[in-house]
Amino acid sequence: MNETKPIVFVIDDDPSIREALDSLLRSVGLEARCFGSVKEFVAAPRPDVPSCLVLDVRLPGKGGMDFQKEFALSETPLPVIIMTGHGDIAMSVQAMKTGAVDFLPKPFREQDLLDAIEAALEKDRARRAEARELAMLRERLATLNEGERRVVAQVVQGRLNKQIAGELGVSEITVKVRRSRAMRKLHAGSLAELIKIAGRLGI
Repeated sequence: MNETKPIVFVIDDDPSIREALDSLLRSVGLEARCFGSVKEFVAAPRPDVPSCLVLDVRLPGKGGMDFQKEFALSETPLPVIIMTGHGDIAMSVQAMKTGAVDFLPKPFREQDLLDAIEAALEKDRARRAEARELAMLRERLATLNEGERRVVAQVVQGRLNKQIAGELGVSEITVKVRRSRAMRKLHAGSLAELIKIAGRLGI
């Protein structure tokens, strides 16, 4: 799949900082979208491309730290880089515990910010790839019939064919056939791979 240009979202209430960051990011080939408040950012569309958020702590309305906590629990969170001119160690620890990629006290070196952004974008690329793979596995799971699903559920518990047959009230041959079909539909090349796939799908 062709990846379009990543986007770096910036929320800072200082117009001069927004302008400087916009210029810096564009100078290295990144697209920047800058906002003066959390409210503006939330109201704006977010294209389906690798992205991250550079977030100031002190903002009008909802503050950066409060928004980071809220954003981390949303359905489509982005990796966050916190920046502030009023930070301390406790704030830094809190931000990192909530999942921030980095915590940069102002003024910071441009390269430090660019390095943090690259790490954040790579993290988002990995998340997106994982989501795509999981969606594909769920599509494959949907092709299993009820009997095949029940066999897989028993297999991942470590039960033998004979035990599964007794539990489900079918013959061992039927168990083997269902397991074989399930492995083929899930593209599992071995029993170990089937168990790994089932674990990712929450079976």
